[in-house]
Amino acid sequence: MLPDADDLPGLLLDLAVPHEDINEVVALRRAVTADPGLRRLLAECAEDAAGAVREVDDPDGLGARAPAALGDYFLVYVFLAAVPDTRARHRALGIPDDVSRHTLADLGRGMALHRRRYGGGGLGTRQAHWLTRHFGGRLYQLGRLQYERTGLGERTARAVTAAGTDVTAGEPCLDLHIPDFLGPLTPAACDHSLARARDFFTRYFPEESPAVATCHSWLLDPQLRRLLPAHSNIVRFQERFRPGWEDQEPADTTPVGFVFGDPDLPVADLPRRTSLERTVGDHLRAGGHWYVGHGWFPWRR
Repeated sequence: MLPDADDLPGLLLDLAVPHEDINEVVALRRAVTADPGLRRLLAECAEDAAGAVREVDDPDGLGARAPAALGDYFLVYVFLAAVPDTRARHRALGIPDDVSRHTLADLGRGMALHRRRYGGGGLGTRQAHWLTRHFGGRLYQLGRLQYERTGLGERTARAVTAAGTDVTAGEPCLDLHIPDFLGPLTPAACDHSLARARDFFTRYFPEESPAVATCHSWLLDPQLRRLLPAHSNIVRFQERFRPGWEDQEPADTTPVGFVFGDPDLPVADLPRRTSLERTVGDHLRAGGHWYVGHGWFPWRR
């Protein structure tokens, strides 16, 4: 259910929707509410988004059902319509309001990423894939990091078992994510986030009791230890993890997308304004490749 027209701007601010998008989203509300078929479609898609509990990125093809009338704002309205169900689930679990708001504010972050890459407002299917985790109750933001309730993968389970911790593929684990637009990834910010997360998941999901936390990110590519200063935030973040499994498939566009905003930018033209930009771009220009790294550390105490 969509909020009243007068309440919609406040909700958009709570969801960190970029200010330059707010008037457009509010203006489109009339077109949505005036079309019974569109209202039904949004309700169906919102139910899929808020009820996403499977390990899928796009339940029932949210993006494929987008009508031309709303353009890239269709998926924004899907998640706006899903807010009441998601917030009700959070309240039923007793999850603090600030955690709920900060988690769902990834909608605004996704819209900012969309605008940075495409130069216009709205939300793309890639961001929508990601947001089903938040609106489906699987992912929560706690300070600098995000934590996804998921199942331990087979390759990581083998690595953890080989290191002496007996685990089984599919058992509960927490997967860490590093959101953009949230300041430096400092050791202190990570320590604070991890302390909050230990209390949060013990309090609100005590039945899951994950043995390990995992992370699958280009930020865990071991090459960064060699190319960045030892005191850098990225290297310090890597030091928290034990090796998982080694990915042999190059993922060059992944760091390009995260660092420069568009994974399809020509390597030769990548800027060199910061040490990280120089590290990512120069390595590619020298013929190297980047890989997604996989790591873990014990969670259960």
